[in-house]
Amino acid sequence: MQTLILRMGPDWTTADESRKALDQAVAILRGGGTVALPTETVYGLAANALDPQAVAKIFTAKQRPTWDPLIVHVSDPDMFATVVAEVPEEAKQLIAAFWPGPLTLLLPRSAIIPDEVTAGRPLVAVRMPAHPVALELIRRAGIPLAAPSANRFGHTSPTTAAHVLDDLEGRIDAVLDAGPTAFGVESTVLDPCQSPMIVYRPGAVTLEQIRAVAGPAEFFIAPASAQQPAALPSPGVGLRHYAPRAELVQVDLANGSAAQLHERAAQFPSQRVGIMLPSGLLNSPSPWPPGPWPPGTEIFDWGPWADPEELAHRLFAGLRHLDARGCQVILCPVPPEQGIGAAIRDRLRKASFPDSGSSEEG
Repeated sequence: MQTLILRMGPDWTTADESRKALDQAVAILRGGGTVALPTETVYGLAANALDPQAVAKIFTAKQRPTWDPLIVHVSDPDMFATVVAEVPEEAKQLIAAFWPGPLTLLLPRSAIIPDEVTAGRPLVAVRMPAHPVALELIRRAGIPLAAPSANRFGHTSPTTAAHVLDDLEGRIDAVLDAGPTAFGVESTVLDPCQSPMIVYRPGAVTLEQIRAVAGPAEFFIAPASAQQPAALPSPGVGLRHYAPRAELVQVDLANGSAAQLHERAAQFPSQRVGIMLPSGLLNSPSPWPPGPWPPGTEIFDWGPWADPEELAHRLFAGLRHLDARGCQVILCPVPPEQGIGAAIRDRLRKASFPDSGSSEEG
């Protein structure tokens, strides 16, 4: 299979080339094919959510197990109403506050949603993306799109079209290239039907924001004993995902100092070490290279330590960059858990979890 690269220019609403790219993507989707599309979070791999055969192509391309449900993307309230059977009051409040945007809601599915999308579960994960290209593509296609992240199952999520091609070139029909994504981490996944509401995956819409709009909410706490994958209640709760090829080592920084990074880097003398290095740490070298790092250390400028939104935006790009530089170990500081820091910590925890053959996907 040849993967088409459909490029969107900055003036895509008027440029003939961009309109043609959208038309091609629509034709592929309505014909049962797969298109990687930009959202405000990461790139997603889309197919017609109402067509089981099209949905199956997502699982095949990503090498994704069928027990892991997909997120359905809609473009407007009318389309949303066709994929869900019931919307509780809390969900209505959250939709008014955060849609279009990076919030996925688990709601009772309608009869038109096939089992392949929800892995047979009674709830469907659904959101309305804020990216204008994604919204326009869904609107033109006239169908809800199932779209997990556009990467091989368990790998680092893609925030550019180039990242998509690194994993899926020759495995999907097309990628719609509209530049880098904005948030850089996947959407928040929330079940508003429980009391308190349950956040299964932290994301760009924070726990604090959810509570302020719709009341009590808590993070999902996985049982201490291992679960069978088929029993997982939602997308986003498996043990391992987002993983680079290199071993990812989380580093808790004391007093915001880079000293621990220096110490940990020295513990891998025979391996090529990469460092996700934020600015604004005490004793951090400036400029980035050179500095008092072991020879051969690769540094990725992660962004300001005091700006967690920027850290989230650059997280997956940094992991992919250090992988591409041949790093065998990646050291990454762990930010505070407040706000979007909870999403970053979630991704780092899952990316560093030992590979036991069980993954999860965004």
